[in-house]
Amino acid sequence: TLLVGDYLFVSKYSYGYSQYSLPLSLPLFSGRIPSNMLPERGDVVVFRLPKDPSTDYIKRVIGLPGDRIQMIDGVLHINGQPVPKQKLSSKEINAGAGYQDQATYFRETLPNGVSYTIQELEKFGNKLGRNTSVYVVPEGHFFMMGDNRDNSLDSRDMSSQGVGYVPFDNFVGRAEIIFFSVTEDSVAWKVWEWPWTVRWSRLFNRIG
Repeated sequence: TLLVGDYLFVSKYSYGYSQYSLPLSLPLFSGRIPSNMLPERGDVVVFRLPKDPSTDYIKRVIGLPGDRIQMIDGVLHINGQPVPKQKLSSKEINAGAGYQDQATYFRETLPNGVSYTIQELEKFGNKLGRNTSVYVVPEGHFFMMGDNRDNSLDSRDMSSQGVGYVPFDNFVGRAEIIFFSVTEDSVAWKVWEWPWTVRWSRLFNRIG
């Protein structure tokens, strides 16, 4: 799970180029060039929000075109099959505004073998995303979800304020490496504060 203050390298060439891969999102062409470099299930992707292309989001690819996606009691189902989910640990976390919450961590493993950690919250966060209807991913689109499952605005929200299905053309690139990281209440340009504000253990960690 990424943290506020992480700085990332994003591979724009992994999926070819669209207008959103270009500086200032210049509309020099439509579609992607080349068009056959498709994302894989489990990739962590930076994309432009379909309802507001000026906004970057970063989420994980869960559903491919034609997939049926559903959440049932907090368990992800892909094409009618539950995705294995193994409990790892629990701990108290800061939920903001002076509140504490209990976070539980699980290892989720997709059908193609990609495995990663997700977080669920006991008290706060949006629990509606733990039970959903069936989503059928349209051609040329992808279903994106955050690993912080109870605190993620993602494709489970099809409202006017949500993410919905994400067109492939909106993909900016695949997130690869955390190259720098500072604490949430810090800024990277204050180099004199680095000895105690840089999260040294997160530097050059691969994202996946």
